Amino acid sequence: MRPVLLPLGLAIAAVATAGSLYYSEVAGYPPCEMCWYQRIFMYSLVPVLAVAVARRDRGGGWYALPLAVAGLGLSVYHYQLQLLPDQGSTCDVSAPCTYQWVDSLGFISIPFMAGCGFIGVAGLAVLSLRGRADRRDDTAHTARGRGPSGP
Repeated sequence: MRPVLLPLGLAIAAVATAGSLYYSEVAGYPPCEMCWYQRIFMYSLVPVLAVAVARRDRGGGWYALPLAVAGLGLSVYHYQLQLLPDQGSTCDVSAPCTYQWVDSLGFISIPFMAGCGFIGVAGLAVLSLRGRADRRDDTAHTARGRGPSGP
């Protein structure tokens, strides 16, 4: 199960990247300043995770986690700007951060979708690192003559 975690994270980041490009290039929605910052983190996750997957780097979660957490922070901030637009955002007038191009089910907007993507990547990164630590503990117990279940 563990070998698929980072490839799944890569798939999430790639789909989110493709989705953001669709919204800006095909649908014609101009990205606001906060969207650009979120894109920086999401787009960066694709090559970082691709290299980790290609090299079978078990520590790839360490590279992806800071990007996903920072992107999630921006997504949460952007989402609350949309929910509470009277805060006075400093975004560009031509592409305001408070405008919702997508509003599905009354709460799903582009920053919400980006946040879900960042949560997915961060969660998979943490699980991949946790699995790595579990394997290290099992190896240490076995090397000392004890099984993985203890003495």
